[in-house]
Amino acid sequence: MAKDKTTFTCTECGGTSPRWLGKCPACGAWNTLIEQVANAGPGKNRLSAPQGYAGLAQAQAVMPLSAIEASDVARTASGIDELDRVLGGGMVEGGVVLIGGDPGIGKSTLLLQALDALQRVGMPTLYVTGEESGAQVALRSRRLGLDHSQVNVLAEIQLEKILATIETMQPAVAVIDSIQTVYSDQLTSAPGSVAQVRECAAHLTRCAKSSGVAIVLVGHVTKEGALAGPRVLEHMVDTVLYFEGDTHSQFRLVRAIKNRFGAVNEIGVFAMTEKGLKGVSNPSAIFLSQHSEPVPGSCVMVTLEGTRPLLVEIQALVDSGGPSPRRLSVGLDKDRLAMLLAVLHRHAGVACMDQDVFVNAVGGVRISEPAADLAVMLSITSSLRGKALPRGFLAFGEVGLAGEVRPAPRGQERLKEAAKLGFSVAVVPKANAPKKPIEGLTIHAVERVEEAMNVVRGLV
Repeated sequence: MAKDKTTFTCTECGGTSPRWLGKCPACGAWNTLIEQVANAGPGKNRLSAPQGYAGLAQAQAVMPLSAIEASDVARTASGIDELDRVLGGGMVEGGVVLIGGDPGIGKSTLLLQALDALQRVGMPTLYVTGEESGAQVALRSRRLGLDHSQVNVLAEIQLEKILATIETMQPAVAVIDSIQTVYSDQLTSAPGSVAQVRECAAHLTRCAKSSGVAIVLVGHVTKEGALAGPRVLEHMVDTVLYFEGDTHSQFRLVRAIKNRFGAVNEIGVFAMTEKGLKGVSNPSAIFLSQHSEPVPGSCVMVTLEGTRPLLVEIQALVDSGGPSPRRLSVGLDKDRLAMLLAVLHRHAGVACMDQDVFVNAVGGVRISEPAADLAVMLSITSSLRGKALPRGFLAFGEVGLAGEVRPAPRGQERLKEAAKLGFSVAVVPKANAPKKPIEGLTIHAVERVEEAMNVVRGLV
């Protein structure tokens, strides 16, 4: 079969060149020429322009929105509860999932376990490996205790052969590990280049939509932690998952950044064991340090990750810092820390101008919501004064520049989760105070920072 011709198009002016040049011959811009398929044959479903990904959906006749029949999306459970939570309930027929993470974090392990669970309930599966041989995949399955797994494995990186195999086998779920290793014969650039990743991902997405096969793409990440390749890769797929965690720790987080079939910002928590990744049913236990006695500088808060309330311990250390004090936060916004210190001084009379302030969210979790403000301020005050907060104490709430304590979303669910885990005292925004008392939980509702400080002084 003759290859389609390729050309190079300038992203600035749209000019073309028959070969790659460092400088566009039309507009003179440097490093703007991108390889693309120039002459796509009819019916071959080739991308003919860098913007070709916009046509991935099936073409339909024009009709009013009210006349289009909308039905719930059927889902297939993967057999791993924490993964299903992040996906929004399970795999979707024809859905395309992109999962990225650091090398060795557990992406291939998790997906191999999921495919084995699906195969055991009678669903045909396909694992396409471009980075390992079939023997290496089999060796991993032995380590995971999947000795008699019937998952079909294909060691291949050529796109056309992968598509032909999917069309022939018609698996329910196919995993491509990884998209950066796949290449198409229609392009001359190396695997992993912008053109190859975009072209191959678009073809696999079209294949999923036309055949109903759910496809999972494994993506590499850069040193900064972002998915490697063009950003258009994340636009093409239906779901984007990030695998997070320290390779030196046994715990892993899978976070949904985009999901067309479910809620975003959901997380799944896993523990790496000798038999692979196991879901953690009570993730709050990871983020709470077990102190034999209450210690200064520690305050527990309830944060929301998607629909899941998590209890996280905020630790602060305040120490004399000299003329140039340091401000350092891990897992929290450092700019917001500087703002909270200013509010703490202005409205609560707690000065830290000459103190080093270090704040940490225990367990490696990242907290982006402002509901952590009150817990951060109370932990800083506790460390500065050397007085521990009482056992079973928690706090949450957003703090404004005027010193007001603003409500956090879904405060009732946060309080119920805290009561379920045995917490007995809570300082919360007045708007989050429940109308009916929660058994075993004493709630102090406050409107301002100084009120919260007075409540804490009375408790310690």
